[in-house]
This record gives sequence, structure tokens and C-alpha cells, in this order.
Amino acid sequence: MEKLYGKELLEKELKGSYLFFIRENNFEKKLYGLVHDESKYNQDVSSIASVGFGLAALVIGTINGYLRLDEAKRICNNTLNTLLHELETVEGFFYHFVNLNTGKRNDDSEISIIDTGLLICCAIFAGEFFEGEIKKKVLKLYERVNWRWFLNKNSRQFYMGYSKKEGHTGSWDMYAEQLMLYFLAIASPTFSLNKEIYYAFERKKGGFGEIEGIIYSYFGSLFAYQYSHAFFDFRNKKDNEGTNWFENSRKATLANRNYCIENKNKFKTYGENSWGLTSCITKNGYKGNIGAKPCIEDVDEKNDGTIAISGAVGSIVFTPKEAISAMEYYYNNFPELWSDYGFQNSYNLDGEKPWFASENVGIDKGIGMCMIENYLRGSVWKYFMKNEFVKKSIEIIFN
Repeated sequence: MEKLYGKELLEKELKGSYLFFIRENNFEKKLYGLVHDESKYNQDVSSIASVGFGLAALVIGTINGYLRLDEAKRICNNTLNTLLHELETVEGFFYHFVNLNTGKRNDDSEISIIDTGLLICCAIFAGEFFEGEIKKKVLKLYERVNWRWFLNKNSRQFYMGYSKKEGHTGSWDMYAEQLMLYFLAIASPTFSLNKEIYYAFERKKGGFGEIEGIIYSYFGSLFAYQYSHAFFDFRNKKDNEGTNWFENSRKATLANRNYCIENKNKFKTYGENSWGLTSCITKNGYKGNIGAKPCIEDVDEKNDGTIAISGAVGSIVFTPKEAISAMEYYYNNFPELWSDYGFQNSYNLDGEKPWFASENVGIDKGIGMCMIENYLRGSVWKYFMKNEFVKKSIEIIFN
């Protein structure tokens, strides 16, 4: 492959990520708009967050000239019809995974508040861009979500999941990717909650090396510092406790990179241009507990040398120089990492022979796509932050 650098490489990865959500979509079947969770395996499984990123891809594709406006609107309308009328929900919340052919709950999947939140954020972005009938349908989707039902009345913290057999399970008791949920819930047009929920989760602080004062997540996975920021523009904003979430993610990203540099003698995949510890596919299957310090999990024991490409790509708005250098390193040194959808999911140089993932994961392509678009043009932030309820939530929390 011809070597690529800078903006040219970013644009190529952006288009590849967009293509994932077009080619892995259920356009030919009744349940229009459902997107595969992965590109190679689990071909009957769709994740509701991937469906959301599919809506975001329609906007990004239109902005970049990959897709005609009328075609993007048609796809978006049909997908929203599926979400509003064909999929089972509980109090407006969706199952994490659904069967691509039936729309029913996949296996023992839980009703997921965070994946529903990601879907709503992507839908709001699409609604603000396309406007008209699409914006009205997005509002209906948002209005159905009963945030109060998912709240633990004693702790004032959100549960993580729900099933009819077990009821509500888990607790969002620390900082993580759920940050978006407080904003969506506080400004909800139908089931709003008090501002106190935003301050109800514990803010544990730590650092790594010279970087201190990070409000960290349980596993130290970079996705926890990325997802909410793909939509909410937290730059130059501080809450009543003085927290700047954008700066927090920037520091956590640098700490993650420094952890990789410090451990490059332990794992030969790690280095100054090969970093970004976060959930990804490994040679032993998908692992959700890959991360870096500071964190609670014993990552020194859990990590196996696998680097997720979305770690750096999804952090480009926080550390652009370091993220672009990593992308250039991956592209120009490992052709095995490239596909029609841009970068494959992950790789690991440790072991008997180098291992490269042969598939992509929707949520990982989605976060990279949105963050590259934000870095290049600020489009996701621009349209999402125009929404009246988003603006209301920002005003409530930051004033």
C-alpha cells in the first residue's frame, strides 16, 4: 500500500468507517436499518448502539459527499420507523442486542440504558441535521424513554441493565461512558430528573506518572472517556465542582499512552505510536476489561498486549498529534490492519506470531468516525449541540 499521512489518512479512515454502517446494514429486509454488531461473526446480531451510529453515518456521509441528501433522508426515516414501531422496548429502553431478522431480544441480552443513550444521542444528531419529519420522529423516540424508571431511588444512581427475570441490575456508581445519560435525563421532555443525579456517582481521582487529578473509570478503558464526548462538546465548560470533562479525558488519554510506553518491554505491541488500551477483540475473543492506570481493575494482570485501534482514533480530539502519529504507524507498517472499512479492530505482536483481528465492531468504528469528523469539521458537535434539550441540559448543569 502507498504510505499515507495526516488529513489524507483521516479522510480514508472516515470513509471506511462510514462504509461499515452502509454495507453492514439490513436494508433488504423488513427490519430496515438494523446494523450488524460485527462485520464477520454473529451475522444475525445487531447492537442498538450500532444502529445509532448508523444514523450518525448518514449525516457524516451526506456532509462529506458520500451519500445524496434525499437518499440519506429516506434511509434515516425508514430506520426510525423500525425503531419506533418494530422493536420491543421496556419503558422506552431498547435491548442491547437484537436479532437482525426478527427484531426480538437476542439470547439473554439485557435492556441497556447506556446503549439506548448512545442511540438517542446519534438520533438527535441526525434530527438536527435533517430536520423536518425526521426531527419529529427523533423527538418521539426521546420522549418515550422513562429515565425515572431506571433510577435507583435510594442511591440516586442509574442501574445498568434490566431483564424480566432479574429486574434492574448493576449501578453506574463511578465515572464512565454514562456521563451522557445525566444530560439526556435532566432535560428530558417527558421524564426529567433533578440535577442531583449528576453529582450522585463517585468521582475517584488518581493519576499515572506525572499526570494527576484524573477522575477515572473502573477499568481505565479509553472508551469510557470517549463516547459522551463524541456528542457533547465539553470544551471550556466547568461544573459547580470545577470539573472540565474534556480536560479529564485529555489527561486520561495521555496517561493511557504513557502506560503503554512504560510497559513496552513487557508487551512488544506497546509503544509511543502504538497505544490506546480499551475494550476490543483479542485472539481469545472480545475483552471488555482492557485498560490502563489509573483504575480499580488490576490491569497489569488483565492486559495481554492487544492494542485497539479505536483507542487512539477515538481520542483524536483530545490528543490529535499523538493519535494521528499512531494511525500513521498502524497504516504504514501493518497492511494486515487495513480493510474496506478502514482499520480492523485490533492487533497483538506478542506470542508465537503476530495476530491481527479480521473483523470490525460497530461501536468501535462508530466512535472513530464521529471523533474524526469532529476533529476535521466539528460537525457532530455543531448539530448535536443545537438541540433545544441538549442546550437546556448544558444550561442546568454548567450554570
